[in-house]
Amino acid sequence: MHHSPSHSRMFIFTFFITLGGALAACSPDTVTTSDATVSSDGVVSDPSADLQLRFLEATPGDVINLPAGVFNFERSLTLNVDNITLRGAGMDATILSFRDQITGGEGLLVNASNFTIEDLAIEDSRGDALKIARGDNIVIRRVRTEWTNGPDTSNGAYGIYPVQTQHTLIEDSVAIAASDAGIYVGQSQNVIVRRNRAEYNVAGIEIENTIGADVYDNVAINNTGGILIFNMPNLPVEGHTTRVYNNRVHQNNTENFAPPGTAVASVPAGSGILINSNDKVEIFDNDLGHNQTANILISSYFSAGYSEREMAEAFDPYPETIFIYNNSFTDGGSAPGTPELDMLRQALFGADGSFPDIIWDGVTHPERTDMSYAICVDNAGAEILNIDAANNNANPHVDMGMHSCQHNKLAAVELPAGLMAE
Repeated sequence: MHHSPSHSRMFIFTFFITLGGALAACSPDTVTTSDATVSSDGVVSDPSADLQLRFLEATPGDVINLPAGVFNFERSLTLNVDNITLRGAGMDATILSFRDQITGGEGLLVNASNFTIEDLAIEDSRGDALKIARGDNIVIRRVRTEWTNGPDTSNGAYGIYPVQTQHTLIEDSVAIAASDAGIYVGQSQNVIVRRNRAEYNVAGIEIENTIGADVYDNVAINNTGGILIFNMPNLPVEGHTTRVYNNRVHQNNTENFAPPGTAVASVPAGSGILINSNDKVEIFDNDLGHNQTANILISSYFSAGYSEREMAEAFDPYPETIFIYNNSFTDGGSAPGTPELDMLRQALFGADGSFPDIIWDGVTHPERTDMSYAICVDNAGAEILNIDAANNNANPHVDMGMHSCQHNKLAAVELPAGLMAE
């Protein structure tokens, strides 16, 4: 998210968002060999000295294997060649450390298609850890991105960060302590995010302005917000059609540590799954609990603290055609992450009360009254609180009658068979 919030329009309920060059010399604690070479089987014996050169000299079809060790870099790495596999010895064994980085906006920047990266870690980059731009057929498997000092405003924004990609698989990976989103997919099409762990990020997993995403079997814990499904204006793709299922989204109560003025700086601690301005979203079979603002939050763009002037005329700011069913909810909404929200909770439910499991700002398009646009809830015992943000919270209320509906189930995302098989 690269937009700065405007405070000209702010409702009480603000829950938003929101070329490498030559390698530096190895630092003393870098794992090295006396004669760094690339062997006949593609193994880079000393990544600190050879990896950027290997990227520059790569030809399509190359497999670059990295040994176990901690390898230190002072500059970004960049790959611009299609059909490359970069493989380490394990996400806790092969570590590309950018702790001493002095130049470059990322740890590893990839501008290529048919790219696979697996079994390695990228730590402590100055900016984004792993950014993949404008690629097709991308596989990110068993990759760990982490800022080892824990949550900190000075950490890089994004951990795993494919943007403007098609056919992308992110699986069995770990993202820790990003100051924006641990796993972020933006302006992309046909995406699967599965079996990952996102922890201690501002946003654990974020799908933004993306068409066709399946997010399942992930664990999002100890973030500020667990899983975010967003649309932002003034971007070339407007997202829709996302399924979020079989995820464990618990205890996302970490204090927001995003840099002040960034969009996600408005996400209140205690947010489980958030939908903002996105359509055709299906949330089912998730285990949500102990998210102290609410287990699920749904908002229009107007409740994100942004000026209408920032909205392109064609942008649709309303969340529509949302279907929530068969989720397990426990112990949410008891200690909202902003004073304003906590005041609202106490006013509605008493000092010891809790918000319902689902909170909605209640802002709708005045001409879209058909049930095909509705937020449908078919989840035993779950209630949705309409906070009536369009009227400055004049009449917050629960009315399950207008949400007792169903939408047609969305189809599964399909990726090319070659991406799904190791």
